[in-house]
Amino acid sequence: MAALNLAVGIPHLSGQQARDCGAQASLQVTVTDDSGTMLLPGAVVIVRWSDAAELPVREIVGANGRLFLCISEHAEEATLWAEFGDDSSQQAVVGFEPGATREVVLRVLTENVRPGRLMGQVLDALTEDPVAAAAVSVRGRPGTVDTNRQGRFVLTGVPAGEHDLQVRRIGYAPLTYPVTVEWGHTTEAEIGLVPTPVEMEPLVATAIRVRRLEIKGFYERKHWGELLGLGYFFTAEDIDRWRPSSVASFVAMMVPGTTRKLGNRRMSRGFSGCPMAVYLDGIRLKPGELDGFVKPFEVGGIEVYKGPASLAAEFGGSDAACGAVVIWIK
Repeated sequence: MAALNLAVGIPHLSGQQARDCGAQASLQVTVTDDSGTMLLPGAVVIVRWSDAAELPVREIVGANGRLFLCISEHAEEATLWAEFGDDSSQQAVVGFEPGATREVVLRVLTENVRPGRLMGQVLDALTEDPVAAAAVSVRGRPGTVDTNRQGRFVLTGVPAGEHDLQVRRIGYAPLTYPVTVEWGHTTEAEIGLVPTPVEMEPLVATAIRVRRLEIKGFYERKHWGELLGLGYFFTAEDIDRWRPSSVASFVAMMVPGTTRKLGNRRMSRGFSGCPMAVYLDGIRLKPGELDGFVKPFEVGGIEVYKGPASLAAEFGGSDAACGAVVIWIK
């Protein structure tokens, strides 16, 4: 995350040629470093509309570090942030008024180190069964957590950098394994403990999560959803492994009881099924629109909920009685 300076008003558009937006609202975004003194040409600004059924905007700022947009008359509010290489700014929520220009300055953090998080699962290396009550810690850091019945654990507030992850459980050989934690990210580890006295190398696999999905809460919902059996969750790696022709066909193939038109057969007597609610980056789409807006290689995560009882609160409502399919772009 990063420091943010948000200025709202009707300013001069110095250093940039503003377009005539007429009676529409307009938005000027300036992207700087954390100090606010250096402009960052080439940074990418992402705009997500909160109350309009429009696709998100992803634009590169100009040589003067600024981006100017005319806002649709249907948009009243948006969430936006900036990305520059591996760094990003905080999110800003901005409201719009017809004929007014909103100015936002996004400061990208490029120097300070922020803590990350370690999350994972401990398994028996021979049987692949979850190992409960294993003690997990970071060498040199206070605090130890025990794995739950599914062998899962979470370590928060871990400083960015190289660390030694330590795992101990009676009946297993102790494990010490190097991991790299990046600021603002969650590093996920799958650990195989070796029962004593069997002699074999411990097995560890780590992966860095996509920041945008982290911000949107995808990994948190995936963790608890899989733990409690509330839905189906797929990452970009799952999609790449199957190489589907479309996102809808992938969902129909991987989730029992769903159709290629994203209908829920279990909640309908018809062949096409009960229509499920479909969201793309939080925006509700009409039935049949999904494959026209996004290709499989663009998808970073998919959430599928088969009924209202399992729906995450942000995707609930009377229009989601048949369940929901939630798509997140990388």
